[in-house]
Amino acid sequence: MSIPVDPADLRKARADFGSAYLLSTSHPHVKVVTVDPDVAEDGVVRLSGPGRGTLANIAANPAVTLVFWPREHHGLSLLVDGAATVDGDDVVVTPEHAVLHRPRAHADGPVADDGCGHDCAPVGK
Repeated sequence: MSIPVDPADLRKARADFGSAYLLSTSHPHVKVVTVDPDVAEDGVVRLSGPGRGTLANIAANPAVTLVFWPREHHGLSLLVDGAATVDGDDVVVTPEHAVLHRPRAHADGPVADDGCGHDCAPVGK
C-alpha cells in the first residue's frame, strides 16, 4: 500500500527517518549510495558529497529515487522520486512524487499513534 506525500510535507515526513539510499543510473546499471538528506522548507533536498560516480550518473540522467528505510520492523518506507542537479560536490533533488509505502505482507507492522490502523500514516497534520 502507498500513501501519497505532498512534496510540501516532505520535510515533516523525513523527520521520521534516518539516512536514505540514493538511486541513480546511467545505462545499464543502477548506482546506490547511502546519504543523509537535508530537506528545506520548500521540500527541495540537498545531498552532500554523494561521490563522483553518482555525480556522473546525474549529469547523464537527472532522474533519481531516494529510499528511506523503516526504523522499525515492517514499518513504512519513504520513497521520493525527483529530478537532480549537480551543485559542486553536492546534489540537489526537486521532488516530483513521494509516498509512504509498505507491502501488504507487512501489515502486521506498527500501528500509527493516532490509531489510524496498520496502513495509515497521515503526513502534514
